[in-house]
Amino acid sequence: METAPTAAAGPAPRAGLREWLGLAVLALPTILLSLDVTVLYLALPHLGTDLKPSGTEILWIIDVFGFLIAGFLITMGTIGDRIGRRRLLMIGATGFAGASVMAAYSTSPEMLIVSRALLGVFGATLMPSTLSLISNMFQDAKQRATAIGIWAACFSSGIAIGPLIGGLLLEWFWWGSVFLLAVPVMGILLIAAPVLLPEYRGTARHRIDLLSVALSLGAVIPVIWGIKEMAEDGTAPLPAVALVGGLALGVAFVLRQRRLTEPLLDIRMFSDRGFSAALVVLLFGVGVVGGCYLFISQYLQLIEDLSPFKAGLWLLPSAGAMIVTAGAAPELIRWIRPGYLLGAGLLMSAAGYYMLSQVEADGGRTTLVWAMVVMFAGLGPVFALGTDLVVGAAPPEKSGSAAAMSETSMEFGISLGIAVLGSIGSAVYRNEMDDTMPAGLPEEAAEVAGDTLPGAVAVAEELGPKEAESLTTPAFESFTEGLSTIAVVCSATVLVLALLSFALLRRVRTAAQVEAERTAAEAEPTGA
Repeated sequence: METAPTAAAGPAPRAGLREWLGLAVLALPTILLSLDVTVLYLALPHLGTDLKPSGTEILWIIDVFGFLIAGFLITMGTIGDRIGRRRLLMIGATGFAGASVMAAYSTSPEMLIVSRALLGVFGATLMPSTLSLISNMFQDAKQRATAIGIWAACFSSGIAIGPLIGGLLLEWFWWGSVFLLAVPVMGILLIAAPVLLPEYRGTARHRIDLLSVALSLGAVIPVIWGIKEMAEDGTAPLPAVALVGGLALGVAFVLRQRRLTEPLLDIRMFSDRGFSAALVVLLFGVGVVGGCYLFISQYLQLIEDLSPFKAGLWLLPSAGAMIVTAGAAPELIRWIRPGYLLGAGLLMSAAGYYMLSQVEADGGRTTLVWAMVVMFAGLGPVFALGTDLVVGAAPPEKSGSAAAMSETSMEFGISLGIAVLGSIGSAVYRNEMDDTMPAGLPEEAAEVAGDTLPGAVAVAEELGPKEAESLTTPAFESFTEGLSTIAVVCSATVLVLALLSFALLRRVRTAAQVEAERTAAEAEPTGA
């Protein structure tokens, strides 16, 4: 678990050039990890043609990465306390680079899923190490708040620019190139880390509770697998058993954490309504992005027939809108309470999702781009202030644990959004195609076309012009119906989050505000 440096008598030492250069080094894995969540979206049509994954395999390829990051994040924080944060960071960077090469040269959907799983495990070593080292390097409160703000901006920027980077790579290289981007980045990290980053170990030497680790993973993976399978095949005994079993393991995990003196997850913090509300807003506010991005990237390439690079360019305005509002949020909280600012942003985002639900299969590009701009402009404050609000709502002695939970919620939220919304959208597509599939297709071709839009486009390429149009027209309309459905779900979800922010976060302050008030209170007797 991350621990903030103990305050010493007198003013805290201020960071110098070495620490700020070290922050630039720590920004590399932060940007890369968040970029890796979305960079694969534009590669899906190419990947689908090459490896021919099923609809369920596509969802696993996309989101197993985030699930394993979320599952191992707090565990890796504990390991870092024992072996050293910098050492864990370098081990993770080496493993991440190796798993990236394996993913780039995968020859089957199964191999790519395993590679992405390994990327998630090694990725979980990087996130807690970066935030903990930042807390250790920047002991001055104002500098630390600035450094954490830069860290959060790097995370949100990586998500935003992922499709553009992916588009640039796919314009000239094959789909595996989006993974090889990690190799030079991690190489720079491995060279610079020993020079610019200090080693840091926690003072405690607690034994890692392996049963808690197993229970946490056992609670997540079966539930998500059950949701995916039930979305594809309807209610079936095995997915239902997995779903119930995962929920039961989740209950067992919570009960065990209550009994342990040094739990992996301090359940008691959830008794604070402000903390729980901030975490829920971060979880679902960030989470709904993943599922929509999955469909939007395919819409631009397969329905609008744009190259990966041009599709990335059309997504650039939304990335710019989020960067602007995320950058403005820390300044706006001087006049607007963070909870109100978050609520207003979420209302704007809900309007953007509703606009997205109006996109049509024919000529919907302009509507889609404007919807994305509004959506992401509203989400900017969530990315900028989410972690600070979670940490600010927690007791000071639990700030490190709260930061780990905020990281976990973001990674898990994105993956959960991909799994749930992706399953809903895919189910709508399949149901629509069942009713509109053109007659005369071979059984195997009809099955491929009815499973995913990339499959339908691949089948259409083997047909004559008239037959191809008779297939792609209902496929495009079915896919757009799935996009509209998940956009409505997202709009309703974000609207609820906005109301939650107004109701429960109106008195919650960011960690930086809490620190500033504490410093002012300590200085007041001296000036009296």
